[in-house]
Amino acid sequence: MKRILFSLSALCLGCLIFSQNKNQNKIMDQTNKTSVTNKNPKTLFDPTPFAFSHATSAEGKGQYVFISGQSGGEDLKHSLSEDFRTQVKYSLKNLETVLAEYGAGVAEVLKITILIVDHDQEKLKIWTEEMHNTWKKNTFPASTLIPVPKLALDHMLIEVDAIAFIKK
Repeated sequence: MKRILFSLSALCLGCLIFSQNKNQNKIMDQTNKTSVTNKNPKTLFDPTPFAFSHATSAEGKGQYVFISGQSGGEDLKHSLSEDFRTQVKYSLKNLETVLAEYGAGVAEVLKITILIVDHDQEKLKIWTEEMHNTWKKNTFPASTLIPVPKLALDHMLIEVDAIAFIKK
């Protein structure tokens, strides 16, 4: 008799655990919708004119992609223009090329880091204009700009790395 009661108890407990786990999965499936959020707290200055957000986050099912620093190199020979704006355009174009390999675009970028050689206000103005040209909806990623004296290659004036989140 004890054996039967123990077996019935174990069976009931198993059914209960299975049903709770099944309900848990339903909740997880409903809440795993992916969303990317840009935050610009009202108590901080508005960063959108400067082409960045204070913070971005991703929630739900998806894949993070960590993109190495993209320079302003053109073509397969990685030719570098002496013109800063040209290098900025190509660094962003190269970033878009890598994102396209994942079926993504700049909207999926959560964070960028920009390294600029001999940074000044004119270069910042050019960078900001080209960011606005690339992120047309003005939903910019979080961003850090770091002035540097030199980059990996001679004549390299800019390098942009990124973290993207691609929804599944």
